[in-house]
Amino acid sequence: MTIDRSQFQAPFFVGVDVGGTTIKVGVVDDNGKPMSKSVVPSESRRPVGVGMENLERCVHESIQQCGLAMSDINSIGLATPGPMDITGGKLLEPGNLPTWHYFPIRQHVADRLQKQTVLQNDANAAAFGEFWVGTAHDAPSVVMWTLGTGVGCGIIIHDVVIEGQHSHGGESGHLIMQMDGGRKNVNGQYGTLEAYCSATALVKRCHELLDAGRESSLRAVVASGQELTAKLIDEACEAGDVLADELILDTARILGVATVSMMHTIDPSMVLIGGAMTFGRNDSPVGRRFLQRLKDEVKTRAFPIPYAKTRIDFATLGEDAGFIGAAGCARQRFTGKTPSGTPH
Repeated sequence: MTIDRSQFQAPFFVGVDVGGTTIKVGVVDDNGKPMSKSVVPSESRRPVGVGMENLERCVHESIQQCGLAMSDINSIGLATPGPMDITGGKLLEPGNLPTWHYFPIRQHVADRLQKQTVLQNDANAAAFGEFWVGTAHDAPSVVMWTLGTGVGCGIIIHDVVIEGQHSHGGESGHLIMQMDGGRKNVNGQYGTLEAYCSATALVKRCHELLDAGRESSLRAVVASGQELTAKLIDEACEAGDVLADELILDTARILGVATVSMMHTIDPSMVLIGGAMTFGRNDSPVGRRFLQRLKDEVKTRAFPIPYAKTRIDFATLGEDAGFIGAAGCARQRFTGKTPSGTPH
């Protein structure tokens, strides 16, 4: 495949988005336009070397897809789940990468591919992608929630990713929402936002209500032996299921409470909702109701000025946000170019 280079602006960057199930890689140009995309399994329960071989192959495939060579690539941006040591370039103990703990991933990728490489938290990278070329491209600052298996959060203020002193800045999926008797999340913490608003939590809460005798079309799904998922709950809601609707709107309510906390702490110009669980975003009646319920909760609890002046919306880059944002982080780190065009 040969691309028309007149459509893209050099220099070119590779963005890598590592998840517990897959690794997504894309080549991105200087304007944030993706030129290719390749996906491979992360093999997260096999030795880390297997995942690294897949990552390396995926990078080469993505570069070849758009007719480029490694020599055409300026640098690599690498987004991985936390917790991590961003400055030291290594993973710590990411729950969805159990065999990758304490692996010096940044240096490994840089050595194997012979390219300068930057490491970033995956939620931070997704937020940076939206800040660079997504919904927040004209916003001075953004807080982005990523709803999926867990709840991630990325914070960008005037081109700066809030990493924190210990690489744990923006880990707001672990905000404490209930002090006593709170729900338990997959990491063993009680009362956190993730324990209420993740896809995992949505499914768990649905099972609990069905076990308590609530009526729902989803009861037949469970009885058939099919695995209950957030997507199936979304589909049931679209079909008019009362329990599914209640669960999704309650998720929006709780996320609205957490959003107020972020608004009163960061005072961003925009708050975005992204990740795998966005209920069809603005293209779906369920997504629109979800967003409106969140906004209603914010209106009830926030100071009037932040409520009136903060835009709350869905992210638009979808599953590509991670690798686009990772490439953008490499662009900023190694060329000094920022999304806003101001010196970094």
